[in-house]
Amino acid sequence: MNLSNLKPAAGSVKSRKRIGRGPGSGLGGTSTRGHKGQKSRSGYSKKIGFEGGQMPIQRRLPKFGFKNINRVEYKAINLDTLQQMADIQQLTKIGIQDLVNAGFVSSKQFVKILAKGVLTSALEVSAHAFSKTAEDAIVKAGGTTVKL
Repeated sequence: MNLSNLKPAAGSVKSRKRIGRGPGSGLGGTSTRGHKGQKSRSGYSKKIGFEGGQMPIQRRLPKFGFKNINRVEYKAINLDTLQQMADIQQLTKIGIQDLVNAGFVSSKQFVKILAKGVLTSALEVSAHAFSKTAEDAIVKAGGTTVKL
């Protein structure tokens, strides 16, 4: 085998359809476009969204809602997660970097501490936001909160 005798597999390559090349080809005359009408003419193109005169979907459906460009999305971390980290890693201070290292958040995300679960350790917790009940629970356990 060499480059001079390579061929595609039998039946894998078709010759292209040569339309409009006379009646002998079987594809002359109307050139696969059917008979008369706008769609048979050269230069025809349907308007985007045209539905044959029916009211198009983009005009039938009402507009609603908007995207608030000032919205801040927080990644929620619960107190039970903090307690679990404190137990396993013997921590007294938990910051964003600790959560990133543990794989709970990425370094670009904002973190909000929520109050699900029970906190028994006295921790110094640093985060971007705290729910009121989570803040109370951390202080009640003897810890402190630091907003970034």
